[in-house]
Parts: sequence; structure tokens; C-alpha cells
Amino acid sequence: MKVVRLAAVFAALTIALFVAQTAQAIQIEVVKAPSSGVTAWLVEDHTNPIISISMAWRGGAALDPVGKDGLAELVTSTLDEGAGDMDSQAFQGRMEDLASSVHFRAGLDEISGTFATLTQHQDDAFDMLRLALTKPRFDDAAVDRVRRQITSLLRRDSENPRAIANRKLMELQFPGHPYSRDPRGTLETVPLIKTVDLHAFVGERLARDNLILGVVGDITPAQLGLKLDKVFGELPEHAKPWALPPASVDAADRVVVVDKAVPQSVIRWSQPGILRKDPDFFPAYVMNYILGGGTFESRLTDEIREKRGLAYSTSSALVTLKQAGLIMGAADTRNEAAAQTVDLMRTEWKKMALGTVSDSELADAKRFIVGSYALQFSSSGSIASILTGLQLDELGIDYIDKRAAQINGVTKADIQRIAKRLLMPDKLTVVVVGQPKGITSRGVAANQP
Repeated sequence: MKVVRLAAVFAALTIALFVAQTAQAIQIEVVKAPSSGVTAWLVEDHTNPIISISMAWRGGAALDPVGKDGLAELVTSTLDEGAGDMDSQAFQGRMEDLASSVHFRAGLDEISGTFATLTQHQDDAFDMLRLALTKPRFDDAAVDRVRRQITSLLRRDSENPRAIANRKLMELQFPGHPYSRDPRGTLETVPLIKTVDLHAFVGERLARDNLILGVVGDITPAQLGLKLDKVFGELPEHAKPWALPPASVDAADRVVVVDKAVPQSVIRWSQPGILRKDPDFFPAYVMNYILGGGTFESRLTDEIREKRGLAYSTSSALVTLKQAGLIMGAADTRNEAAAQTVDLMRTEWKKMALGTVSDSELADAKRFIVGSYALQFSSSGSIASILTGLQLDELGIDYIDKRAAQINGVTKADIQRIAKRLLMPDKLTVVVVGQPKGITSRGVAANQP
């Protein structure tokens, strides 16, 4: 079966699951493997012959050793490049024959993976997943090929204005902290990673005590328990400690201009934000939707795009890392309009800091945030990822049922309180990549990426 056919099969089969699961409350059951003790959150659904798994291990690329930046990325990019007695071509071919898929990625705070198979192939497909996790080959040819792909992307992004701006912003906000580093590593560090480092990573980071699982589909709790033992029971019991040093956002009123000969200025800004576990997260989320998270209905879009046509899009977002949070924003505009765009952004930031919102703004925000949530349940894989995310953020197994009430309970007084507490117009870090008119660097010692 070709990959394109495999994608089509899963896309078609998950439509009915989406309808079935969003038409009624999702029932989540905690399943514990009888021998290894590995646990998973399961949404059992026999509508379609699909089993999807979302995996996560606490502790991500931010834990990469200094000088080996990009280790987690290289590992996750090569875990499916051969395992056991199968090289990369044989492994990928076998997964295709089984109409199954497995992929891994490295985030700053976690390593994650996705797995999907048709029920009829589950025994063989689960064994392939076991091999990828416990007996990866990391053959020189496959590792070198993936390494070249990563370094090629790094070279491309070194000239990409948006990538430059995003990276510079993280360096300024988290100076000296692992969060300031690119999870993919650098052109200098990626070539230094050896095969022995990849094997050591698997043994130290992919263990049972930092593992989180979400499972959705055509499998019973009893069947899943046995599969958990089979696939994950061979993993080490304990991972190397994954706690990061405390992170604090370097809040400062500053502007950094990175001179680059491009017709548009890429503008990025941020300030300290809020942790996901904060009791005021939902008031902050609703507030941000009104400010810049609501795309065409946000204040930033109205002032910068709709009224003045300065940017095709502009937005703000809450970014929640394990150790710190940010409120980030973005806009791309003509060099000649960069100063005006930044001034408008600051103006809207100051207005929102007062926390005054209209009844219609609040109602529209709640309606969209509550109503759009169902769109995230678009496939068995998406639902499995939600289950994993809930566990990573320690939100509770009843979160899905409680979410709408928590959002609808946000009041104008809540918005005022969190806006006064959170928004700091005088602590915005602004990065502009381009040749903006009327903007120069201030409050920093250098302006190079």
C-alpha cells in the first residue's frame, strides 16, 4: 500500500469517529498494564477499525547536553529509520505493508510520538513500534542522511527573516537558559553528535516513569493492557532526571533591529506570560483572544489590518512552557510601515492592560473558544494527542467535560484582574528583522542574530 493511500484510508475512516465522539461526552478510562504498570488514557471506540496512540516522555530538547544541541531532534528523526534486523528501507516498507505509521518529534519540554494502525494489523504493527523504541539501529547511512536534512534546514533558516526573528526573541527572553536554544541544534553542534549519543539518549530518556500515553480506537481495556506490556514493558524503569533549571523571562522594554535587506519587516514581540496550571489561565486565554488571538475578530487585526491595511495578518498568543510562559505577537509589514505597526501594537497592548472589554467582545470570544474546541477532535490521532496533552499539563481526566463551563464563567471583572496583573506594555521585547524605517535598536548592547 502506498503512503498516499494509507493517509487517505485513515482520513476517511476517522470521519465517523469524529462524528461519534463529538456527539456525546467522551468517556476516558485509565488502563494499567498488568506486568509493567505502564498506564494509558483510553477512549474506546469500535466505530472504525483504527487504533491510534499518542506518546510523550517528559523532558525534551531543552535537556540536550551543551555542545550536543540537537541530540533529541536527531534521535526522534531517526527512531523510525530501521530497527531490529530491518534497515531503514525494510522498516519503512514493512510499516507501509501493514498500513501503519509511526513518527516522533522533539519539543523543548517533551519527546512525543504518534502511532496508528488498522485493527487487523495490530499485532505486527505494535511489534514494529516496540522495535523502534527498544532496538533502534541508527545506521550510519540513515543518520548521516537525516543529519544532512537537519543542517540543510538550519542553513535555510539562518537566512529566513521569520526564523531569525523567532530565534532572537527566545534568546533575549531566556538568556543562558536551555529554552533559548533551537531544539534542532546548530550548524556547529549537530555534526558533533555521534551514534553512541543516540543510543545513550534512548536508554536515558525513553523510560516508563516519564512516559505518558493516550489511546483511541478499536481496542478494549484488557487488550490494551497486554499491548502496553508488550510495547513499553521493555523500556527502562527510570529515566535520567528531567527537571530543568528554573526559568524566568528577561522582561525589559527594548527593541532589537536585525538588519536584513528584505522588502518587508518581520516583527515579533513578547513579554512574560502565564503558566498553564495558573488558576487565571482561562481569563488570560479569553483576554488574549480579544487582543490578538481571535484572528479577524481581534483588536490587533482590526487596527493593523482592517482599518489601515498594514499587514496581511497579525496575532498574539499565550505560549506555555513547563518552566515559564510568554505572551507573543507577530506581524509582517512594509519597511515603511514598521514603526506605525509597532506603535499600534503598543497602543492596543496598553488599552488591553486596562482590562476594559465590551459585552459583545466577551460573548463572541467565549462563543468561539467553546464552539471551536470540537474541531480539535477531528480524528482518532487528534483525540489521542489531546489525551496526552491533558496529562502533560496535569489538567485532570474530567477537563473536557469542565472546559466549557470554565470558559463561560469568565467575567469582565476576571479580564480586568488578569489584564492588570499580566500585561506589561513597558516590558515588551520587540524584534524587527528587515530595514524598518523609523525604528532603531535600543535598550540592548548588540543587534546581531
